[in-house]
Amino acid sequence: MTAPAGQMADLRVRLFETAREAGFSAIGICAPDAIPGAAGRLAAFVAGGRHGQMGWMAERTAWRGDPTALWPEARSVVMLAEAYSPEYDPMAVLAHRDRAAVSCYAQGRDYHDLVKKRLKAVGRWLIAAAEKVSVPAEIKVFVDTAPVMEKPLGQAAGLGWQGKHTNLVGRELGSWFFLGAIFTTLDLPKDLAEEDRCGSCRACLDICPTGAFPAPYQIDARRCISYLTIEHRGPVDPSLRPALGNRIYGCDDCLAVCPWNKFAAAAGEIGYAVKVGAPPLAELAALDDAAFRARFAGSPIKRIGRDRFVRNVAYAIGNSGDPTLVPHVQRLVCDPDAAVSDAAHWALARLSGRGGDQDRTEG
Repeated sequence: MTAPAGQMADLRVRLFETAREAGFSAIGICAPDAIPGAAGRLAAFVAGGRHGQMGWMAERTAWRGDPTALWPEARSVVMLAEAYSPEYDPMAVLAHRDRAAVSCYAQGRDYHDLVKKRLKAVGRWLIAAAEKVSVPAEIKVFVDTAPVMEKPLGQAAGLGWQGKHTNLVGRELGSWFFLGAIFTTLDLPKDLAEEDRCGSCRACLDICPTGAFPAPYQIDARRCISYLTIEHRGPVDPSLRPALGNRIYGCDDCLAVCPWNKFAAAAGEIGYAVKVGAPPLAELAALDDAAFRARFAGSPIKRIGRDRFVRNVAYAIGNSGDPTLVPHVQRLVCDPDAAVSDAAHWALARLSGRGGDQDRTEG
């Protein structure tokens, strides 16, 4: 929508103020066509099979790789960051092998719901503010579940840069933040893209337990613990299972070691406060479907389902080196889910000192 530059500049200032008041940690604006290299990188990623079982990444690639194709009428993309920085050391739990390590982002309420609610509120304000100056506007809001490449757009909007671990890092945000997008027909003033500031640092690459980074700025999801514990269906490759450790939902290693976290913005949303914690593996191994759903209602963990979750718990028990956990995984040997049963057999073999050689991997 064409409007006087002064009007759009003023609207931008008030938009930034409104977003901050709504709880967002940072905001930036870019053009829909600001990421021309994204489509090629996405195509290479998918062609190499590095997306694993995430078929949704291969679908609608025309939209995902080119925001102008997703909504041709859009003239601006408003990118917003919401911090969830932990107030504890996310690596500390890895030393407590009888307890579950859950990624920081999944400790509290589902971020999809929290961020989208805030995005919609800011979007409604933007429409109303534009109408007051006789500039009709339309918006669409996206949080992670649509074919939108938030990280390249976030860099184009100046929020940060995609580090060597491929995640977005911000000078004033660190690594711990969610991204949301508001596409709008308003032609708002744009921000400058952020520059890469990783330098010679390779801490994120070196700490990865499974070697999921073939090269700096490249990731093979098939080796990433976050992918393996959340997205991957069926048994995990036996060669990768020992590296999972006690991580049962996601992995924070590459984020946690980033030196830019010393500037991490504080989390303002109480819903992200620790709730799941680091529960005993024995407790989680006993969950049936009903108990799993009740325990993780309102949590992003719920979406992977009980079977995949307990499969991960069984791997963690196998990696614990704790023979007192044998009875808790023994009961899973006859689990109706083949992947859970396989994981239980593997865990028992590990705990008995056979190193998991007697795998019964299926699929």
